[in-house]
Amino acid sequence: MAVKDLREFMALLDKKGQLKRVAAELDPVLEIGEVTDRVSKAVGPALLFENPVDRETGLSYSIPVAINLMGSYDRMAWAMGVDAETGTWKDLDAVGKRVMDLLPMDMPASMKGKLDVLMGLKDLATAGAKEIRKAPCQEVVLRGDDVDLGMLPILKTWPEDGGRFITLPVVVTANLKGKLNLGMYRMQVYDRNTTGMHIHEHHDGAKNMREQFAAGAKRVPVSVALGADPVTIFSATAPVPPIIDEYLFAGIVRGEPVEVVKCVTNDLMVPAHAEIILEGYVEAGETRWEGPFGDHTGYYSLADDFPVFHCEAITMRRDAIYPATIVGRPPMEDCYLGKATERLFLPVVKAMMPEVIDYDLPLEGVFHNCAIFQIKKEFAGQAFRVMNFAWSMGQMMFTKFVIVVDADVDCHDYSQVAWRCFNNVDPNRNIMITKGPLDRLDHSSTMQSFGYKMGIDATKPFPNEGHDRGWPDALEMSPDVKARIDALWKDLGL
Repeated sequence: MAVKDLREFMALLDKKGQLKRVAAELDPVLEIGEVTDRVSKAVGPALLFENPVDRETGLSYSIPVAINLMGSYDRMAWAMGVDAETGTWKDLDAVGKRVMDLLPMDMPASMKGKLDVLMGLKDLATAGAKEIRKAPCQEVVLRGDDVDLGMLPILKTWPEDGGRFITLPVVVTANLKGKLNLGMYRMQVYDRNTTGMHIHEHHDGAKNMREQFAAGAKRVPVSVALGADPVTIFSATAPVPPIIDEYLFAGIVRGEPVEVVKCVTNDLMVPAHAEIILEGYVEAGETRWEGPFGDHTGYYSLADDFPVFHCEAITMRRDAIYPATIVGRPPMEDCYLGKATERLFLPVVKAMMPEVIDYDLPLEGVFHNCAIFQIKKEFAGQAFRVMNFAWSMGQMMFTKFVIVVDADVDCHDYSQVAWRCFNNVDPNRNIMITKGPLDRLDHSSTMQSFGYKMGIDATKPFPNEGHDRGWPDALEMSPDVKARIDALWKDLGL
């Protein structure tokens, strides 16, 4: 059964003893961030700060702050629909297989074939979004002079941040044909009704804006949902296949459609059960200095010019909750979102590269810096095929280091991976240096959003891969000896 909204998910966490209410008065500027960082690093509970206050102005906010809701493997699994009573994190693999079995991996060449695929998709979970007329997110409507982002307990999480940032927004845009896109782009608050929109050039939302501006639009409508249901929040971060939109993907994962409602100032559809909606627009050619921001890399991302979001209306529930996240040096909440992507999209990776048994995106690699592939090696050069294919797949094009290991290596055991790399790799034979797009947040590159990448082949070489010497076997005790010692172990007193 799908979680209907954020508060239903919070009720589940409360029932499981995974939600801690904090009654103490704490400032959204740094204090809530510091508490959350400590709890997150300890893989502690979700938090609801019931009494946020602005110490500088003395303002007490009437809206509580919910944070770290998906900040553990268990909570992330429950958020994605895994049964909270009987399921485990490993059940996400089954969710991924079920979802990806429903999605077409190849678009047919013929128009009839395309229509058949699309009609098939419309049968899934009643297909994407389901429009309703009366929505909880529009119980309160503020427009004109009543719009004031200062009423929200928006966080500043690190000392050198350029200001307060909305950190968990589901940003809704549309292309010229009206196809909706959900993305997650941080938003620095400038004043009562304008923010930055940290949207990178590779993002679909940025493409939608460029397309509309190129067609002559002076303003592009943008709406922002704060506090959608957990699957819709996740979908805004996921590398969803281009043939579908994020609402449809969320509906497939949920097993039922996402209910949406038309905005009061534009035609965009937003999650009907969200806590808060910001409606507005981005103007052609308008940018403003945005940042710095303490980012998920564990470093401050550098300030630069980004589009400006103008908020024309705020709609919300009467008893709205403000959702947020804090990012920084891993592990943090966003790590578990990334790990959910890893598990749900494993079937896609395996469909594209059948030799792949499993893969791992290390938390310390912040998901766009390192990927480890475990493969069944069958021919010379196969590890390099995997590297090149990985760099050609959607957002994996940003991966700075790709490591390939054999089938007998657990790619999730970093000690095993490191042992194979340090012992098996000949830098002359097993290293490939290439260049291509990098994540904009990669500060190591001499060029922005572009630079060098490395592939590491840590597999056992085949004879025709340039290694003519013998290759030693790894140490392993005889099975019969291990069995005898297992039987004696309790009596040895060790």
